[in-house]
Amino acid sequence: MENVDYIIVGDGYAALFFAHHLIQEKKSFKLFSEGRKGASQVSAGIINPVVLKKFTTFWKAQEQIDYLKEVLSDLASYTEKNYLIDQNIHRIFHDENERNLWTKKSANDNLKNFLNQEFTPIPDVKNPFETGSVNQSARLDVSAFFQDFLFYLEAQNYLIKEKFDYDKVLTEETTYKNFNFKNIVFCEGMNVKENPFFKDIPVVPNKGHHIKVKLQKPLETQVTIKKKHFLFPLNSELYFYGGTYDRDQLHSKIDDSAVDQLINGLSEIYPDDFEIKEVNFGFRPTVKDRRPIVGRHSEHKNLYVFNGLGARGILNGCYFSRDLFQFIEHNKPLPEEISLDRFN
Repeated sequence: MENVDYIIVGDGYAALFFAHHLIQEKKSFKLFSEGRKGASQVSAGIINPVVLKKFTTFWKAQEQIDYLKEVLSDLASYTEKNYLIDQNIHRIFHDENERNLWTKKSANDNLKNFLNQEFTPIPDVKNPFETGSVNQSARLDVSAFFQDFLFYLEAQNYLIKEKFDYDKVLTEETTYKNFNFKNIVFCEGMNVKENPFFKDIPVVPNKGHHIKVKLQKPLETQVTIKKKHFLFPLNSELYFYGGTYDRDQLHSKIDDSAVDQLINGLSEIYPDDFEIKEVNFGFRPTVKDRRPIVGRHSEHKNLYVFNGLGARGILNGCYFSRDLFQFIEHNKPLPEEISLDRFN
């Protein structure tokens, strides 16, 4: 039997940011990954402190942005790369009323650090009312982040590439197969519905599609453009455009209606032809109150869940991994807003 402090189940943002925290705290662990690309690994990687439909912000936005930068800097110490792409989001205004609303909201104390008061025209896309830039917004290099971090975990013997078998968990003996564990943290996204310990947590799947396209005329400006969806360069040839939100069409195949929605959205802002090179989708685990679900099993006190990150997986996964660690190791109460107990 091998003794470990933690077993982590999952390989999305929640799992990897919690794994980083364990590395920093010098805890022993094994991370079980099936190798399937979930919502995190096909996400846009948008880091955004503003809700761009209403020009509002959200709970702990500034704290989450600040902590993410700190964590990414720490993580670079062993992956030798910082995955932060410092390109602001530019929101295309639909009309003059939206410009005026942005100006009004930018004077609010909780938004003045995020909403740039200077409007910017962007060449090569349709933006007759110009764009507003979101200060402190950025992107994560999603592909490199997961590829490099999982490679590091494997090289350091933290990673086990196999499906986790719930039937092999002996909670009283605190064993799983050939491991003695102190704690298991389940970070499975929508796969939690297969988990007998936490299958009843109230996460709802939200299906999101995106397309990778080749633009006939590449954009001059290297920023993230947002109107209905996000558009940004992936490399010298391909651009990301997405993603959609759908709580109804939940089958595990591409929805033609979602692809049509993306084609129409991109055509609305890009005046030239483009070619779709790839279509991807994933199921975001969302919660009604838009807060993560973090907590301990009611009966098995060494089993924990970290889920419900939704569309803010990077910020939520990074920031609340610290709260979960403090809760487990030092019995520091979780914020009521994210605690599993709020549903009891």
